[in-house]
Amino acid sequence: MFTDKQIFGAPLAGITDKPFRKVVRMFSPTSPLYTEMISCHSLVGAHKNCLRNFDRYDTEGNIGTQIFGADPKLMAEAAKILQDAGAAWIDINMGCPVPKVATRSGAGAYLMRDHELAGKIMSAVVKAVSIPVSIKTRLGWDDAHKDWQDLINIAIDSGVAFAAVHGRTRAQLYLGKAELPPKPEFQIPIIANGDIKDIESMQKAENLGYNGVMIGRTMLGKPWILGQLAGNEIQSINVGEVALRHFEYMLEYYGTKNAVQMFRKHVAWYSSGMPNSAEFRIKVNQTTEEKELKRLICEFWGCELNI
Repeated sequence: MFTDKQIFGAPLAGITDKPFRKVVRMFSPTSPLYTEMISCHSLVGAHKNCLRNFDRYDTEGNIGTQIFGADPKLMAEAAKILQDAGAAWIDINMGCPVPKVATRSGAGAYLMRDHELAGKIMSAVVKAVSIPVSIKTRLGWDDAHKDWQDLINIAIDSGVAFAAVHGRTRAQLYLGKAELPPKPEFQIPIIANGDIKDIESMQKAENLGYNGVMIGRTMLGKPWILGQLAGNEIQSINVGEVALRHFEYMLEYYGTKNAVQMFRKHVAWYSSGMPNSAEFRIKVNQTTEEKELKRLICEFWGCELNI
């Protein structure tokens, strides 16, 4: 079975920010984690409205920073910036299916349609940094173009260290069931992604020949799941206390106004499936006050309120 260093926390837009990663680290100190995807244009331009452009990773452990874009030169410059900020490795997004990335920007999953450009980007990034470079992609653009193996071979020729493959096409978005094919023999490790959520699905990926697994949406409301799947010793979890700690990290990073609004979705995930959670979420979505949100969290989970 895979060890903690073979169980990755996937890049999730709007989720795997610095506060979320700090909570995951409480339960999984050494697992490789990804940042949210970072625009090379925003990063190189140092756009001030995007806080993650200024993150440092020196104290975060095994953190891969994921970048996206369609300009090899800008992607290389972005990779250098992230290397200097302490990233453990650079990941190139070649699988994001959303239209503003994959069609309008010619980045993300679009690179599965333009292997020549994909090769130029990979080569430029690999040459720009001294840390490992990986890619994350999908099976192909649609069912008629499942050519991910060709892209992996280009990655190998470009000097990419490893790759992650999501078991859906771009056309599927996140719908339907992820179906990972048996892994062919490649000269680099391949990480399985898509509907990996428990020991059974991890074992299936291992039986198919994959070198590791990547956990994505299963982490929502369960930042301890990586540690559990890796077999780490985790004491009984007080969800309310975890949620409060997460909220404190959000307040520290984003400030009160933004943190209260942004944390509502996390509260929904933490409370999903629990008795009276619908009524609780209505109250949470109506509050704009830090102290009131903390009070609601402690009231719902029965944890101690210290404010």
